[in-house]
Amino acid sequence: MSGSLIIQQPGNSVVTDLGRFRGPRFGLPVNGALDQFSARAANILAANADNAPLLEITALDFRMRATTDLLIAVTGAPLTLTVGGRECPQWEPVSVRAGETVAVRGITGGLRAYLAVHGSVEAPALLGSSAPDTVVGFGLRLSEDTELKTSRSVGPIRQPYFDLPLFRLGLTRPEYSSRAVIDVTDGPDVDEFGDTAELLFNTEYTVSARSNHIGLRLGGALPERQTSAEVLSRGVPVGAIEVPSREELLVLHRGRGVTAGYPVLAVVTSRSLDTLAQARPGHTITFRKTTVPEATAKHRAAIRELENLRSRVSTVFALLGIGKEPGWPELIPAAGS
Repeated sequence: MSGSLIIQQPGNSVVTDLGRFRGPRFGLPVNGALDQFSARAANILAANADNAPLLEITALDFRMRATTDLLIAVTGAPLTLTVGGRECPQWEPVSVRAGETVAVRGITGGLRAYLAVHGSVEAPALLGSSAPDTVVGFGLRLSEDTELKTSRSVGPIRQPYFDLPLFRLGLTRPEYSSRAVIDVTDGPDVDEFGDTAELLFNTEYTVSARSNHIGLRLGGALPERQTSAEVLSRGVPVGAIEVPSREELLVLHRGRGVTAGYPVLAVVTSRSLDTLAQARPGHTITFRKTTVPEATAKHRAAIRELENLRSRVSTVFALLGIGKEPGWPELIPAAGS
C-alpha cells in the first residue's frame, strides 16, 4: 500500500541519491549524497537499492509525519531520533506507525544525516538521478507541507516482552570527530609546489563557514606554487585539493564543476571524502599522505562491509516475512516465557 510523508519542519533537507554519474559527460557535476557510505548504509538498512532516493538532512532539525506504516533507517552524524515521541536508534531499521511524527534533532559531531524509507520516495530525475544540481536549478528541496509519496507500507514490528534491540546487524559505524585526519594521494601538480608541498601535511586547517557541497574552504598555512606558468582548464576529479588563492585551500566535493584551471596539489580518497562531508565550520582538518593501492584497499573494504550488511539485512527481513505477506508479523515470545 502506498502512502506519503508530510514534511513539518524541513530544516535544510533535500531528496538525493548517490549522484548523477552520466552528468560529467554532459558538463554537469556528479552531485549526490556527500557522505556516500552513510547514504548507502541507510538504503541497505531499509532494504532499498544503494542508489534509491533518500533524504539528506544537513545541520538543522527535521520533522515529518507518516500517513501509513513505514520502515525507515537513519544514518550519518550522531543525533537524536524520535518516532512518535519515543527515542529510537540510528543505524538500524525502525518501524513508524501511520500518523506518527519522525523527528531528527541535535545533529552533533558531524553535519549530515541520511533518512531512507523502505520502498524509497518518489522524486523527479535528471539523467537518471534525483540529486539536486544548483547550476541548472534542478532538485527537490523540501519545504513545510511538502508531500513525498512512498510506495510500500510495512506493518509495525514490536518486541513486547523484552527490552532488547530488535536488530544487531554488526555494522561498524564511522567515527566522528572535530579533528579529522584526511587521507590524500599526490595530485598531478604536486611537483610545482616544491618543498612547500609538505606544508599540507604539517598544518592544521580550519573548515570555513563558506564551505558547501561544491567544496570545502580551509584556512591555514598554504603551499606556494613555484612556477608562474598558466594552468589550462582541464578535467578535475571530486576530491581535488586546489590552491586558488593565497587565502585558503579548496577541496572540491561532489558539486564541483567538471573542469578547473587551478593547480591540483593532492586528491582526497573516497573514504576520506565521506569524512569531509561531516566536517562542520570550525572543525580542524589534518592531511595524511597515502598511496593509490592503500586508498583502493580501504574503499574495497568499505564496500565489502556494506555488502555483508545487505546480506544480513536480507536474511533478517526474509525471516520477518518482508516481500512475502502484506505486513510483518509481530515477534512471538518463546514458549514458557
